Amino acid sequence: MAKSKGARIVITLECSDKSVDISEKRKPGVFRYTTTKNRRNTPNRIELKKFCPHRNRHCIFKEIK
Repeated sequence: MAKSKGARIVITLECSDKSVDISEKRKPGVFRYTTTKNRRNTPNRIELKKFCPHRNRHCIFKEIK
């Protein structure tokens, strides 16, 4: 028998900073992280500040569907 999903789900975080500078050393693009969250404790979408290798700095990553 299959187990129930439970409270923990896998989510995807995407960089919310879409601005592209000409002086950027790295190529433009979209970077995503994958993590898990407890849907009972945090029912809203989460935002985390993480490092974006495309921007070469820390940016706010927002949860996407």
